[in-house]
Amino acid sequence: MAFPPPPQQVPPPPGGGAPSRSGWSTRAIVLTVVVAMLAGLVVVGIAGFVTYRLVDDGSGAEASPSVTPPPDPGSTAPEPEVPAELRSFYEQELGWTDCGENQCARLTVPLDYAEPDGETIEIAVLRVRAGEPDERVGQLVVNPGGPGGSGVDYAAGGGAVFGATLARYYDIVGFDPRGVGQSTALECATTAQTDEFLASDPDPDTRAEVQRNDRLTRAYGEGCLERSGDLARHVSTVEVARDVDVLRAALGERQLDWFGASYGTTIGATYAELFPANVRRMVLDGAVAQNLPEDQMDVDQARGFQTALDAYLRDCLDKGCFLGEDLGEAQRRLSAFLEDVDAEPLPTGVAERPLTEGLAVYGIFLPLYVQSYWPLLTEALRRAIQDGDGSQLLTLADQYTQRTADGYQGNQTEALYAVNCADSSESVPLADVPDRFGEFEAVAPVFARIFAYGLATCDSWPIEPTDERPEVDGKGAAPILVVGTTRDPATPYRWAEELSEELDSGVLLSRDGDGHTAFQQGNACIDKAVEAYLVAGKVPEDGRSC
Repeated sequence: MAFPPPPQQVPPPPGGGAPSRSGWSTRAIVLTVVVAMLAGLVVVGIAGFVTYRLVDDGSGAEASPSVTPPPDPGSTAPEPEVPAELRSFYEQELGWTDCGENQCARLTVPLDYAEPDGETIEIAVLRVRAGEPDERVGQLVVNPGGPGGSGVDYAAGGGAVFGATLARYYDIVGFDPRGVGQSTALECATTAQTDEFLASDPDPDTRAEVQRNDRLTRAYGEGCLERSGDLARHVSTVEVARDVDVLRAALGERQLDWFGASYGTTIGATYAELFPANVRRMVLDGAVAQNLPEDQMDVDQARGFQTALDAYLRDCLDKGCFLGEDLGEAQRRLSAFLEDVDAEPLPTGVAERPLTEGLAVYGIFLPLYVQSYWPLLTEALRRAIQDGDGSQLLTLADQYTQRTADGYQGNQTEALYAVNCADSSESVPLADVPDRFGEFEAVAPVFARIFAYGLATCDSWPIEPTDERPEVDGKGAAPILVVGTTRDPATPYRWAEELSEELDSGVLLSRDGDGHTAFQQGNACIDKAVEAYLVAGKVPEDGRSC
């Protein structure tokens, strides 16, 4: 199956961005169209990718003011015990250097925690110092999701991404997880190979097409082994969470303050399971349930994207768009368009890259993460359906996958597959997927077969998992704030409800709205609650809705 499942993280807005002076790629941090996406999730992700911005949901809400409660000082918990064989990693000191206006360092961790005396890898770390050092309450470690999102880029946004309050009271620390970006990075394919992989048919109609997708996926995974060796076997979320604890110690913190978005909530929840006593404050925004069966999560995500698509279509119809007179007609017209472009890809102005069905789906998915992108989707669909011009949908697809004229910026596609399949304990054989079409058609008529084939993604992946995913309850952790958005496409709201129940100390905070994730999306009620929790330790009432 060559169609990657939808990731959990924040997709880049049109326009991209230039590298920062530091050499760390800080993509387009602008306050106008800021995003928060991706949903790498389980094994159903679409290669969605990151630029870190605040999303204006049209509410007109101003940035939230500083929290009213007084800041709470840092942790006074006892120093955690460290296994003797890992002590050298936990006792390392980060060699901070200036990189632009921020600080950068490299963290050393074992490639395989079962063999701590063996090969090591490096983790890239970036720190934005607190605006008021004398009032600092801690160091907030952040992750934007993916799998494959750059925490270095995320943190570099500082107050533009996390708001004035958190930037004032916290050092904001981001890291690229093992295998990603500026860390020891996974390499699997050339630009041309990734182009072919992502453009392939997401819902194959014939046995030959099914076999081709299986071949492409296997070849992609084999490329990871050939180019990256054992690193391709050691990129699981359990290993990332263990790296986070080494980072906590290297930062000089007895407990962890964490903000994770999308797949970053999976890292955070896994950390809470492995190191519950080391959790101080933890926000899991755009939450991913941890203990549901993987096939159920695939169905949930299909429903989530259909819900987001329907919200977009209703808005488009209210404004007199060309897709039809009612929701059913608009859904049918969009489905017919995807079938047509599957049969005959559209020209895009780039001869070697016509708009295939796979690329068209990426182009449709990206604007569903951010409500302010909906007009872009309407124009791109009009161009494609009425004019036979696939160029604008290709542009949106390229923003989603971080494809530029010079190739892919980062290795999100490699990381997305490798991490999802390293975490996967279940996969449906390709031959059995058609038997599951009915349950997907019931919840996602436009995307049914696409998500159904996501069930088989890791059946075709040639690398077996090396770590077993733990059942998560985080028993013994301090209160953990779980945040969900009611019409989130990538991490359905049901997952936030589920995760808040799975975690022994989970507290649910809900945003009634569209798009992916909740914090800094124009909802002052959410922003104030998150800030008061992180800065002052004020835990909101469980079940609060904004």
